[in-house]
This record gives sequence, C-alpha cells and structure tokens, in this order.
Amino acid sequence: MGEILSGGVLIALMGDLGAGKTLLTKGIAGGLGVDDPGEVTSPTFVLVNEYRGRVPVYHLDLYRLESFSEVEEIGWDEWIDGPGVTLVEWADKIEADLPGERLEVRLQWAGEKKRRLLFCGRGRKAERIIEELRSRWEKEE
Repeated sequence: MGEILSGGVLIALMGDLGAGKTLLTKGIAGGLGVDDPGEVTSPTFVLVNEYRGRVPVYHLDLYRLESFSEVEEIGWDEWIDGPGVTLVEWADKIEADLPGERLEVRLQWAGEKKRRLLFCGRGRKAERIIEELRSRWEKEE
C-alpha cells in the first residue's frame, strides 16, 4: 500500500487491541520509503511520531485520548492538510471529526494468526487507492 500512496492522504486505522494496526503501519511506512520501518512504534504516550520517507509519514495513536479537542491542541490540521501521509490508529474514537476524504482500514480477527482487512474509501482519492490495490492483488493471484 505504501508504494502507491502520495502526500495528502489520511488513513484511519480501526480495530481491536492487538489486531495489527501498528504492524500495518510499519508495512505502509516501509512502502513509503522510511529507512527502517522496524523503528516505527506506536506513539501511545506521545500521540504522534514523524518519519522521513518519500513524503513525511505522520503516525498518530489516539488510544489514550478522551476527546477530539486533545487532538486539535497538538496540531491536527497540520497533519491532515500537510504534505505527508497520516496514519491514525484508533481513528474510530474521533470518527465524527475525521475529514470526509480518507481511507478507512478496519482490522478484524479472523483466527489466532489471521486478520481480515476491510477497506472503505471516503472520497475519490481513497477510492482510487482501493482500485489500485485491488488491481495489484488481482495480478498476484
């Protein structure tokens, strides 16, 4: 997924604790050219980490947030309107305040070591990302 992303994309990651949101973020960061995606960690206590790739990668974790106003106070507009790719773990906590243009990825348990990912494009840019992913996956089958 990271290989096809460009700046100005928000990815809303949703799913239960341990469903793989941070692991997926590591993979996306690698595809975006982050030198060592293994260093991508969940910013649970600092709320946001920034990584350098082809475009800036902003990784937010809203697990400990109580309200959207806490996100606004730390510069929400800079990330969602900036030149980078913004990955938001626990985005469902602020779903009503998310921008209309976004790609939602819902991670669900499908077994002890299996996950199901459901993609939902909100807006034309997100729909194009899903179309490109589908096209690439169909070629691999």
